[in-house]
Amino acid sequence: MKNIDFGRTAADYRRHRAGFPEELFARLALYGIGIDGQCLLDIGTGTGSLARGFARRGCHVTGLDPASDLTTQALELDREAGVRVEYLTASAEDTGLADASFDVVAAGQCWHWFDRPRAAAECARLLRPGGIVLITHFDWLPLPGTVVEASEKLILAHNPEWSGHGGCGIHWKWFGDLSGAGFHALQSFSFDVDVPYSHEDWRGRIRASAGVAASLSPAAVAQFDAEHAAMLAAQFPHEPLHTPHRVFALIGRKPYDPV
Repeated sequence: MKNIDFGRTAADYRRHRAGFPEELFARLALYGIGIDGQCLLDIGTGTGSLARGFARRGCHVTGLDPASDLTTQALELDREAGVRVEYLTASAEDTGLADASFDVVAAGQCWHWFDRPRAAAECARLLRPGGIVLITHFDWLPLPGTVVEASEKLILAHNPEWSGHGGCGIHWKWFGDLSGAGFHALQSFSFDVDVPYSHEDWRGRIRASAGVAASLSPAAVAQFDAEHAAMLAAQFPHEPLHTPHRVFALIGRKPYDPV
């Protein structure tokens, strides 16, 4: 798909996208990620969901994204949460930051948008020896008979070029990206969660996806949203809607310099 611009859906992105669950941060701590005092860079930060979670745990967090509309929303959410994150406008492939500046570089729900080999090389450059790279996703699952499956079918009816459908939440290609950039001791985990949504919030969540408001015209988005609301009322009238999701995390480590 071309001309994806999440800045066009920043308000929905901020309000309706469920943030990463607390269980993810608890599990990451077992791998030495998100520890109090760590210097952490969150690339492709969007509205700062991952960055904010690490800031709550005492990390010194920098969030980086090419869409300033999203980081403006992130700053407002940070103020509401009572945390501080420094935001920069730049790409993951060319951050402009100094070598060996961070203990952890994280990428949440965004690795597929990057030039992946270049982004992996940039992560390696930015990390101190022994530093950790984290790629994590929080994906809905279009299981048969679910509202997720029905919503995906409607997106495709309005936007046949949308490629984000039918996912399983496991991103095996990312392993090769990290190995190719010199990361070693790769580890991964996943777990499933059920996320409740009201009709209004699910509509907003879908509008904030790449297949809808980030790529369609405002008139097309309005038409889609009206049909989506009618479909939810007819096929899934009870609230909250229960939407299956999967959390996936891939962790790699930068080797220490040879003695």
